[in-house]
Amino acid sequence: MTNPAPIDQEPTFVDVGEGDGLRRIAVRARAGGGPGLFWLGGFNSDMRGTKALALDAWAAENGRACVRFDYSGHGESGGAFIDGTIGRWLEETVAVFDQFCRGPQVVIGSSMGGWMALLLARALASRDAKQASLAGLVLIAPAPDFTEQLMWNAFSDEVREEIRTKGVWMRPSPYDDGTPYPITRALIEEGRNHLLLGSAIEVGCPVRILQGGQDPDVPWQHAFALAHRLPAEDVVLTMIQDGDHRLSRPQDIARIMAAVAEMG
Repeated sequence: MTNPAPIDQEPTFVDVGEGDGLRRIAVRARAGGGPGLFWLGGFNSDMRGTKALALDAWAAENGRACVRFDYSGHGESGGAFIDGTIGRWLEETVAVFDQFCRGPQVVIGSSMGGWMALLLARALASRDAKQASLAGLVLIAPAPDFTEQLMWNAFSDEVREEIRTKGVWMRPSPYDDGTPYPITRALIEEGRNHLLLGSAIEVGCPVRILQGGQDPDVPWQHAFALAHRLPAEDVVLTMIQDGDHRLSRPQDIARIMAAVAEMG
């Protein structure tokens, strides 16, 4: 089958926000049939990672629409990472979904993108008229509430004090080149407006969760806690015992694509 859009196609840019808060968001939208695929990446990652490219390639091979984008301060989008908050990135998620998605969509969220997917589902449920709807969620090492449960609650007293007094702490990164990245007081405090794990989460569609048993960033217990908050019907949690956080090995990618294909 001829690939209708190359993997490295140039992004389209859309503006989100207004005034001083205006951000230029990079989007790659592949035309195709439905259900469409909508990719939500992780914290400090971008739409050209292994899983995102594999998803786009799968969409090309199967004639499916696929939308990917970078949050502000990530990848090819404008804005500074240090200015990011969950609410800011959610605003961008909803704006891109509204502008580029039509009809039923399978939303695939990785790590923080899993939290974004759940927040997107909640935002869509509160509306009447929708040009696009949810056919299913595929959540990869999902990290809802991570700013509170996996960051703030896990930080030492010294780190918390530095965030409180200086407004930012530079966290060492175990990935890529090891460059530290900022964890801001605004990220932590604003994140409290979007916490989900304290009550039932109604998403209105099937959910597939893939979780690595050897994940150092999002413990497998976090995925179980999420599953307990979702409706009992049509929620499947797959534990990949030797899997890490990224779940980017060929066998992991195959499991992700099988979950996507299962959604129609």
